[in-house]
Amino acid sequence: MVKKWFRNIGPGTLIAAAFIGPGTVTICTLAGVNFGFTLLWAMLLSLIATIVLQEMAARLGIISQKGLSEVIREEIKIPFLKQFITILILSAIVVGNASYEAGNISGGILGLETIFGQFIVEIGSYSINFMSLVIGIIAFVLLYIGNYKFLERTLVALVLVMSISFLITAIITKPNVLEIVKGMFIPKFPDKSLLTIIGLIGTTVVPYNLFLHASLVKERWSKTEDIKLARKDTIISIALGGLVSMAIMISAAAIPFGDISNAADLAKGLAPLYGDFATYFLAFGLFAAGITSAITAPLAAAYVAKGCLGWKGGLKSKSFRFVWGFILFLGVLFSSIGIKPIEIIKFAQVANGMLLPVIAGILVWIMNKKSVLGSYTNSKTQNISGLIILAITIFLGSKGILKVFNLF
Repeated sequence: MVKKWFRNIGPGTLIAAAFIGPGTVTICTLAGVNFGFTLLWAMLLSLIATIVLQEMAARLGIISQKGLSEVIREEIKIPFLKQFITILILSAIVVGNASYEAGNISGGILGLETIFGQFIVEIGSYSINFMSLVIGIIAFVLLYIGNYKFLERTLVALVLVMSISFLITAIITKPNVLEIVKGMFIPKFPDKSLLTIIGLIGTTVVPYNLFLHASLVKERWSKTEDIKLARKDTIISIALGGLVSMAIMISAAAIPFGDISNAADLAKGLAPLYGDFATYFLAFGLFAAGITSAITAPLAAAYVAKGCLGWKGGLKSKSFRFVWGFILFLGVLFSSIGIKPIEIIKFAQVANGMLLPVIAGILVWIMNKKSVLGSYTNSKTQNISGLIILAITIFLGSKGILKVFNLF
């Protein structure tokens, strides 16, 4: 039974690997430290939204055997609108992932440094973090091999390491199960919690994952009968990812004191209370979260560029490798010398804030087109769920943009 499950698990795990990055770990840590278990319901809500949208993306990929960006390019007939959406997608995903990649690598570094300490090399007036080069080389090798099955198995293994690490950390803290259940199913809005709620949902319902999922499923499945497998894979993998996010919040809620701003601080804060085991498990989890996102972000950008620009070829094509290689290079460069391209990150945040509701709306529209999906279009329930999620993404997108300009 377990062997069969592992054989069928695949693209969904890569999506879980993508959304549980350092950003998710950090926001979950802050949610747990500042609000205890009371915001677990926001994570549960975001998981349901993610499953609904990712199932649509996976179904589209299997039936059409095309990526989401390719379908959008073909189905939108108005030239101006097609051009605007293509530029928005490329800006948000390619430029966005390039600017966020340094954060992904830096997250993995925090995990390694918690265990091994810092490895800083001084060259003239510059300080270079050797750990970022290590993570960059690992990510480069895995992506350059260009074998989907190998990449999938590696990321599945890393997600399992991450899941086990964070879950054991949460169990070590011996949380109150009744309080956890209340936090999951009774929505509460403590003072100053709105931005954290937006952050929890925003780091889970990620626009680039919709593009990544539609492209990945066609590497794995090609028959309509495979939709059931894809759906099961999506639900199990994203639920597992959600369990990890909740485990981080639960672990963070156990810290009664201290200045906690990220998972590395959380690891150090747990050590006096629960021993070094908690520190090591959390550090391994943070490393796995960083490196999985450092791999999936460039991969998603390459798929998006390929679809938007109409490139041919697969994982080993020169153009595909150039995109992910360039993004990985920028990530390693910025993280190793400590540069934060603030203006680029702000631009990416605005583009992503605009992209999420646009893509959610387009996805629901495409999922009702019989010319694309035949008899596999959305049901009424799926459409209602999609429209509710669309309303949430519009709210999230507008708040995210206002936050960038300090208007909220």
